Amino acid sequence: VRSLKEIILANLVMLSEIPAPTFNEAARMEFLLNRFHEMQLLNCSTDEVGNGLGIIPGENGERNILIVGHLDTVFDEKVDHNISVEPKRISGPGVGDNGLGLAVIATLPLILQHLKIKPKSNIILMGSAQSLGMGNIRGLRFFLDHTDLPIDAGICVEGVKLGRISYSSIGMMRCGINFSVPEQYDWTRFGAVGAIVTINDAINRILEIPLPKRPKSNIVLGSVHGGTGFNNIATNASLKFEIRSESGRMVRNIGQKTEFIAHEVASHSGADVDFKIYAQRRPGGIAFSHPLARNTREIMRSLDIQPRITPSTSELSAFIDKKIPAVTLGITDGENLNQPTETIEIEPIFKGIAQLLGLIMAIDGGYCDESK
Repeated sequence: VRSLKEIILANLVMLSEIPAPTFNEAARMEFLLNRFHEMQLLNCSTDEVGNGLGIIPGENGERNILIVGHLDTVFDEKVDHNISVEPKRISGPGVGDNGLGLAVIATLPLILQHLKIKPKSNIILMGSAQSLGMGNIRGLRFFLDHTDLPIDAGICVEGVKLGRISYSSIGMMRCGINFSVPEQYDWTRFGAVGAIVTINDAINRILEIPLPKRPKSNIVLGSVHGGTGFNNIATNASLKFEIRSESGRMVRNIGQKTEFIAHEVASHSGADVDFKIYAQRRPGGIAFSHPLARNTREIMRSLDIQPRITPSTSELSAFIDKKIPAVTLGITDGENLNQPTETIEIEPIFKGIAQLLGLIMAIDGGYCDESK
């Protein structure tokens, strides 16, 4: 794999320099499809939601392994997407999430050919669209809902972090609250001090919601926006947050409480409120003892990679909903994830790709089947 370093890094840089905010991934998808065409993959195509797909045909084609990486990033077109390549590191927006994951998928046909690895199974390679945030994994969900191919196993490829292994998903709900002051707002009423104070009241109330230790649950406050300047009373303020729990019922209960809080605070302040649910995940996944999880850990240990088992809310959730055994892997080490200064290490990439190849071979050989 090391001998293909320049090609892997070239794919990484070119993919990462193409802006691909959620819902606008078409240019990056086209680049990926061009790579698939160059390697003469079968059924190189896109679909209604903008996924890019290609198939490496297996020697007998009796099984199908889906390997997926999300196309989108958190950065919009206004961000400078120039990528900096140093001897040991690569920096720039989205190089780890998920430029490297896509670069590995784009180069995988060449890697398999170079190493003379000929899987018996069909290997379906996919760049999935509309994955992050309000995209709600729409691309992968759409594919799994409409494909005629039975998927035997899935692998989600993320650029960061090497040692990451996810085979279960926690329950999750992404919500937004927006308070706005109506035109007829009575500024003479007691406590009428603008939308920022209103959103602050809602935040304080949300933080008072009792959270159980079992099942593990928490509320992550992601962003707060409001106001325009020093001397203007804010007429609009918004909060985005995420509820997470090992229990789907607990997620729903907490979500209902936050909605009640939003409407109660609005009724007291006189502001208009808009409460939205942007995305949801159901908890589930394969067991710690499942052959796919067990073999993934063994492959990592054989490469001196320390497994870091973490639940996921990424593409893995779409596989879980379809009861398809799947795992998420990271390829290398990195830092400053989802910041313009995002940085990844070059040297661990080769070990990260080796673990992916080992897992493909294990699934292809039937060693990850639950009956084994």
